[in-house]
Amino acid sequence: MNRRLPWGALARMTGRRVLLAVPVLGTVTFAVFAVAAASPFDPVKAYTGSAGLTASQENLDQIRANLGVDQPLVTRWWNWLTAALQGDFGDSAVMRMPVADVIGERIGWSVLLAATAFALAVVLGTALGVLAARRRGGSLDRCVSSAAYTLEAAPAFWLGLLAIWFFALELGVLPAGGLTDTASDTVTFGQVATHLVLPAAVLGITQLPWFFLYARQGVGDALEEDPVRGARARGLTERTVLIGHALRSGMLPMLTLIGSRVPELITGALLVETVFSWPGIAAATVQAATSVDFPLLAALTVFATAAVLLGNLISDLLYGLADPRVGFDG
Repeated sequence: MNRRLPWGALARMTGRRVLLAVPVLGTVTFAVFAVAAASPFDPVKAYTGSAGLTASQENLDQIRANLGVDQPLVTRWWNWLTAALQGDFGDSAVMRMPVADVIGERIGWSVLLAATAFALAVVLGTALGVLAARRRGGSLDRCVSSAAYTLEAAPAFWLGLLAIWFFALELGVLPAGGLTDTASDTVTFGQVATHLVLPAAVLGITQLPWFFLYARQGVGDALEEDPVRGARARGLTERTVLIGHALRSGMLPMLTLIGSRVPELITGALLVETVFSWPGIAAATVQAATSVDFPLLAALTVFATAAVLLGNLISDLLYGLADPRVGFDG
């Protein structure tokens, strides 16, 4: 008998999370403006560049007024927030274009990289974790577990540089970075796929240890539970016992892991994009931070925070749907 999905409770939980996200996002954006205001970097100097060295003070003051950085902190934040609620995120001073256009041009490539890496980490990490859980203490378990603990401590940028040195410079089988070949003026599927291999693999490998360890622990514990032992005693095949019993209960903790890894995935993606010159939001984030580009920095921070909140919500919803003992109203 199929269990009816608790759509009402699910909707109430989603509504509560959305309401809680509003003050969180508001606080985060205000913190961005506060930190930027306290920064020693001058947005006017960043905007004018070398031309600012010879500009008159009157011209610099006019530019400061045009950028809106001559206003009090609270005024700048409130003006940006009210405009953002209407879909206007302002203009990026460092990019010389609307913030919405900056994000629109780059967010798709960042999503492609993060989604590919996340899928690789989940599938490969889970598969290795299940294989290791079947024979704890075996040679496969010891080798993969040692590699997982090592990769946990390896910085993403170091793995990226190592991958470039080995696969691009030593072997010459994959490109070192970018989205397309240097001599190409067009973006093709083949070039994007080839250039995606190294950054996606590096980013996926940085996330893989967590999924491996969770799957290994969860499935390994499930294999020792009484229902699984009873299934074996009834003569069921090992494949049926593993997939139909141990895997179902052992994979529940993985659902919560999906949401908790989103912040680390975003941070890792910024580092990997920088190392491989991937045209995502990493370069925009770095430039916005160093140039004190208030509108762009606030918008990127909002999107990153919203992604984290959405990841946590999705993991909780999946866990509640997968386990009938978990409610949505708690």
